[in-house]
Amino acid sequence: MRITGDGIWGPPKDPASALAVLRRAVELGVNFVDTADSYGPYFSEELIAEALAPYPKDLVIATKGGWNRPGPAMTHDASPEHLRKAVEGSLKRLRLDRIDVYQLHTPDPVVPFDASMETLAALRAEGKIRLIGLSNVTREHIERARKIVPIVSVTESV
Repeated sequence: MRITGDGIWGPPKDPASALAVLRRAVELGVNFVDTADSYGPYFSEELIAEALAPYPKDLVIATKGGWNRPGPAMTHDASPEHLRKAVEGSLKRLRLDRIDVYQLHTPDPVVPFDASMETLAALRAEGKIRLIGLSNVTREHIERARKIVPIVSVTESV
């Protein structure tokens, strides 16, 4: 369910309804919420926190990073510096001490994939991320990532 504006850009047209849907989903037993810092940007994470924090103990929050979103179009940025800032921003917006599942949104064609994965592994070792996942990757990416850090989820493989 999309809780941001059209094209995953901007706030929802009806923020109260977005908050109500999030709350009702959890009431109905949903225990996994997947988002990204680029959704909005930031609006999705902020709405999730507003609606659900403090979170039920069984709720898993997953978010993604690796894009810049200065406007409706997204640009790759899975550089170590950006990923560190993205994780810190997601922690703050989601009101978490540790992100349950943090996913690399997509490999960056100008940043070495291993550098992105090593950064996420370091953030995991620092306790900022519990588990790591991948999105928009190939089998080769999965195999390379698994040599660096355990991978718990893969979405939208290409």
